[in-house]
Amino acid sequence: MNDKRPTSDLSYDITDSSSDQISIYIVRNGDTVAGIAKMFGVSENTVRWANNLSAKSSLTKNQELVILPISGVKYVIKKGDTLKSIAKSFNADQEEILSFNDFKSGSNLKTGDEIIIPNGEIGSSVSNTSQKPKTSKTPSLSGKSYSIGYFMRPVIGGRKTQGVHGHNGVDLANKLNSPILAAAGGKVIIAKQGGWNGGYGSYVVISHPNGMQTLYGHMNSLNVSAGQTVGQGDVIGYMGSTGQSTGVHLHFEVRGGVNPF
Repeated sequence: MNDKRPTSDLSYDITDSSSDQISIYIVRNGDTVAGIAKMFGVSENTVRWANNLSAKSSLTKNQELVILPISGVKYVIKKGDTLKSIAKSFNADQEEILSFNDFKSGSNLKTGDEIIIPNGEIGSSVSNTSQKPKTSKTPSLSGKSYSIGYFMRPVIGGRKTQGVHGHNGVDLANKLNSPILAAAGGKVIIAKQGGWNGGYGSYVVISHPNGMQTLYGHMNSLNVSAGQTVGQGDVIGYMGSTGQSTGVHLHFEVRGGVNPF
């Protein structure tokens, strides 16, 4: 495969969770990763990927799991494909593909194997009547709450280094340990310090009264805990470069609405 956008002779499909909201699930007796994944309509790897679970990891009663809805492209590997060429063709990230599909670095791709490309994009040049309609990575205003005026900027100063990408997120860079502010008041539903956590590293998720959620990723340290209520502008943590990050910045997502930044 070359590095051009996919053409109509390739086999792929869009996979998309019915919701972009992050959920918390408490493990019960008899639960399995497969059963929980089916319950939420996501893949088993989605559950593993977000909770640092290996294929051999076992679940324990009352264990708290984060369920991250994953949008991406289902793709069948062709002869000559490489991880680099697939990632480039679908404007995706090699490390996310490795982690999501339980590949090890340096693994050989097997022709005919089916993989999921998290947040993969299909180019407009694709012509394939069998594919489902493309789901944009950037939420449209249709069916969404327009959030400008509700959220304040979650950093003081700094600069935007990347526009909307992934799950409706933007990257805002500043100095190490710069304060990160709650963009709006609400309840902290996730506060994880340390770990890969689906690439977010140390991160916080706040659920807001308007039905939206905001996520703050790659933090160096946290200033809040799950279950805590915060007000708009409260310091919830400090900027870092944890997880899948190439430099000090905040990855800021708005789920259930348009990202105003």
